[in-house]
Amino acid sequence: MPSILVISGSPSPASRTERIGDIAARWLTDEGCRTEHLRVRSLPAGPLLSADVSHPAIALAAGQVARADGVVLATPTYKASFSGLLKSFLDLLPQFGLDGKAVLPLATGGSLAHVLVLDYALRPVLHSLGARHVVQGHFVLDQHVELKDGRPWIRPESRAGLDAVLEQFRAALPAGRSVTGAVH
Repeated sequence: MPSILVISGSPSPASRTERIGDIAARWLTDEGCRTEHLRVRSLPAGPLLSADVSHPAIALAAGQVARADGVVLATPTYKASFSGLLKSFLDLLPQFGLDGKAVLPLATGGSLAHVLVLDYALRPVLHSLGARHVVQGHFVLDQHVELKDGRPWIRPESRAGLDAVLEQFRAALPAGRSVTGAVH
Protein backbone atom coordinates (compact mmCIF):
# COMPACT_ATOMS: atom_id res chain seq x y z
CA MET A 1 0.00 0.00 0.00
CA PRO A 2 1.66 3.25 -1.10
CA SER A 3 2.06 6.05 1.41
CA ILE A 4 1.02 9.52 0.23
CA LEU A 5 1.58 12.89 1.85
CA VAL A 6 -0.70 15.70 0.71
CA ILE A 7 0.84 19.09 1.55
CA SER A 8 -1.37 22.19 1.53
CA GLY A 9 0.52 25.47 1.31
CA SER A 10 -2.24 27.97 2.00
CA PRO A 11 -2.09 30.31 5.00
CA SER A 12 -5.90 30.47 5.20
CA PRO A 13 -7.92 28.11 7.42
CA ALA A 14 -10.90 28.47 5.04
CA SER A 15 -8.77 27.73 2.00
CA ARG A 16 -10.08 26.34 -1.26
CA THR A 17 -6.57 24.98 -1.78
CA GLU A 18 -6.85 22.97 1.41
CA ARG A 19 -10.20 21.65 0.19
CA ILE A 20 -8.49 20.46 -3.02
CA GLY A 21 -5.93 18.71 -0.81
CA ASP A 22 -8.76 17.07 1.16
CA ILE A 23 -10.42 15.87 -2.06
CA ALA A 24 -7.12 14.46 -3.35
CA ALA A 25 -6.46 12.72 -0.02
CA ARG A 26 -9.93 11.16 0.00
CA TRP A 27 -9.59 10.02 -3.63
CA LEU A 28 -6.21 8.41 -2.93
CA THR A 29 -7.46 6.75 0.26
CA ASP A 30 -10.42 5.34 -1.70
CA GLU A 31 -7.88 3.94 -4.18
CA GLY A 32 -6.05 2.03 -1.45
CA CYS A 33 -3.30 4.45 -0.45
CA ARG A 34 -2.30 5.39 3.09
CA THR A 35 -2.77 9.14 3.03
CA GLU A 36 -1.84 11.96 5.40
CA HIS A 37 -2.58 15.66 4.93
CA LEU A 38 -0.01 18.17 6.17
CA ARG A 39 -1.26 21.74 6.42
CA VAL A 40 1.90 23.86 6.40
CA ARG A 41 0.05 26.74 8.12
CA SER A 42 -0.24 24.53 11.21
CA LEU A 43 3.55 24.40 11.66
CA PRO A 44 5.15 26.88 14.08
CA ALA A 45 6.10 30.01 12.12
CA GLY A 46 9.45 30.76 13.76
CA PRO A 47 11.00 27.32 13.26
CA LEU A 48 9.47 27.05 9.77
CA LEU A 49 10.86 30.39 8.60
CA SER A 50 14.27 29.71 10.11
CA ALA A 51 14.32 26.15 8.71
CA ASP A 52 14.89 24.79 12.20
CA VAL A 53 14.72 21.08 11.41
CA SER A 54 15.64 20.29 15.00
CA HIS A 55 12.25 21.64 16.17
CA PRO A 56 9.98 18.63 16.87
CA ALA A 57 7.08 19.80 14.65
CA ILE A 58 9.37 20.63 11.73
CA ALA A 59 11.30 17.37 12.14
CA LEU A 60 8.03 15.44 12.17
CA ALA A 61 6.81 17.17 8.98
CA ALA A 62 10.14 16.61 7.20
CA GLY A 63 9.99 12.96 8.30
CA GLN A 64 6.53 12.62 6.77
CA VAL A 65 7.98 13.75 3.44
CA ALA A 66 10.92 11.34 3.77
CA ARG A 67 8.64 8.35 4.47
CA ALA A 68 6.11 9.06 1.71
CA ASP A 69 6.16 7.18 -1.60
CA GLY A 70 4.40 10.11 -3.24
CA VAL A 71 3.67 13.75 -2.49
CA VAL A 72 0.74 15.87 -3.61
CA LEU A 73 1.40 19.60 -3.30
CA ALA A 74 -1.57 21.96 -3.24
CA THR A 75 -0.90 25.68 -3.44
CA PRO A 76 -2.84 28.86 -3.97
CA THR A 77 -1.53 31.15 -6.69
CA TYR A 78 -0.18 34.47 -5.44
CA LYS A 79 1.31 37.02 -7.82
CA ALA A 80 1.76 34.37 -10.55
CA SER A 81 3.65 31.99 -8.26
CA PHE A 82 3.07 29.38 -5.59
CA SER A 83 2.69 30.40 -1.95
CA GLY A 84 5.62 31.63 0.09
CA LEU A 85 4.43 29.37 2.89
CA LEU A 86 4.89 26.32 0.67
CA LYS A 87 8.25 27.67 -0.54
CA SER A 88 9.42 28.05 3.07
CA PHE A 89 8.54 24.42 3.72
CA LEU A 90 10.21 23.14 0.55
CA ASP A 91 13.31 25.18 1.40
CA LEU A 92 13.84 23.30 4.67
CA LEU A 93 13.89 19.91 2.96
CA PRO A 94 17.29 18.39 2.16
CA GLN A 95 18.77 19.02 -1.31
CA PHE A 96 17.21 15.82 -2.67
CA GLY A 97 14.27 15.66 -0.27
CA LEU A 98 11.92 14.37 -2.98
CA ASP A 99 14.36 11.82 -4.41
CA GLY A 100 12.60 8.72 -5.70
CA LYS A 101 9.12 10.13 -5.16
CA ALA A 102 6.24 10.73 -7.52
CA VAL A 103 4.91 14.27 -7.09
CA LEU A 104 1.61 15.81 -8.17
CA PRO A 105 1.43 19.62 -8.14
CA LEU A 106 -2.03 21.19 -7.78
CA ALA A 107 -2.85 24.89 -7.77
CA THR A 108 -5.88 27.08 -7.22
CA GLY A 109 -6.42 30.62 -8.37
CA GLY A 110 -8.91 33.20 -9.50
CA SER A 111 -8.06 33.15 -13.20
CA LEU A 112 -6.83 30.70 -15.81
CA ALA A 113 -4.17 33.32 -16.58
CA HIS A 114 -2.23 31.78 -13.66
CA VAL A 115 -2.24 28.19 -14.89
CA LEU A 116 1.45 28.37 -15.82
CA VAL A 117 2.37 28.59 -12.13
CA LEU A 118 2.55 24.80 -12.19
CA ASP A 119 5.12 24.49 -14.96
CA TYR A 120 7.12 27.70 -14.65
CA ALA A 121 7.27 28.26 -10.90
CA LEU A 122 6.65 24.99 -9.08
CA ARG A 123 7.92 22.25 -11.41
CA PRO A 124 11.58 23.49 -11.47
CA VAL A 125 11.69 23.50 -7.66
CA LEU A 126 10.32 19.96 -7.51
CA HIS A 127 12.91 18.72 -10.00
CA SER A 128 15.69 20.45 -8.08
CA LEU A 129 14.56 18.49 -4.99
CA GLY A 130 15.09 15.25 -6.92
CA ALA A 131 11.50 14.18 -7.60
CA ARG A 132 11.54 10.90 -9.55
CA HIS A 133 8.47 11.80 -11.56
CA VAL A 134 6.49 15.05 -11.52
CA VAL A 135 3.05 14.20 -12.86
CA GLN A 136 1.23 16.73 -15.04
CA GLY A 137 -0.28 19.19 -12.58
CA HIS A 138 -3.79 20.53 -12.43
CA PHE A 139 -5.11 24.06 -11.89
CA VAL A 140 -8.55 24.59 -10.35
CA LEU A 141 -10.39 27.89 -10.45
CA ASP A 142 -11.30 29.13 -6.97
CA GLN A 143 -14.93 29.53 -8.03
CA HIS A 144 -15.11 25.80 -8.85
CA VAL A 145 -14.36 24.75 -5.25
CA GLU A 146 -17.22 24.71 -2.77
CA LEU A 147 -18.48 23.09 0.38
CA LYS A 148 -21.48 20.83 -0.15
CA ASP A 149 -23.10 19.28 2.91
CA GLY A 150 -20.00 20.25 4.87
CA ARG A 151 -17.61 18.41 2.51
CA PRO A 152 -15.24 19.83 -0.11
CA TRP A 153 -16.69 19.60 -3.61
CA ILE A 154 -15.45 20.60 -7.07
CA ARG A 155 -17.68 21.49 -10.00
CA PRO A 156 -17.71 18.81 -12.71
CA GLU A 157 -15.82 20.99 -15.22
CA SER A 158 -12.76 20.87 -12.93
CA ARG A 159 -13.38 17.49 -11.29
CA ALA A 160 -12.79 15.42 -14.43
CA GLY A 161 -9.32 16.91 -14.89
CA LEU A 162 -8.45 16.45 -11.22
CA ASP A 163 -9.53 12.80 -11.31
CA ALA A 164 -7.39 12.26 -14.41
CA VAL A 165 -4.19 13.65 -12.86
CA LEU A 166 -4.85 11.76 -9.63
CA GLU A 167 -5.07 8.55 -11.65
CA GLN A 168 -1.80 9.42 -13.44
CA PHE A 169 -0.19 10.12 -10.07
CA ARG A 170 -1.43 6.83 -8.59
CA ALA A 171 -0.05 4.96 -11.60
CA ALA A 172 3.35 6.70 -11.18
CA LEU A 173 3.77 5.55 -7.58
CA PRO A 174 6.55 3.01 -6.99
CA ALA A 175 3.98 0.64 -5.46
CA GLY A 176 0.25 0.35 -5.95
CA ARG A 177 0.06 0.34 -9.72
CA SER A 178 -2.41 -2.52 -9.57
CA VAL A 179 -4.73 -0.83 -7.08
CA THR A 180 -8.13 -0.34 -8.69
CA GLY A 181 -11.69 0.12 -7.79
CA ALA A 182 -13.24 3.24 -6.36
CA VAL A 183 -15.93 4.98 -8.33
CA HIS A 184 -15.80 8.77 -8.24
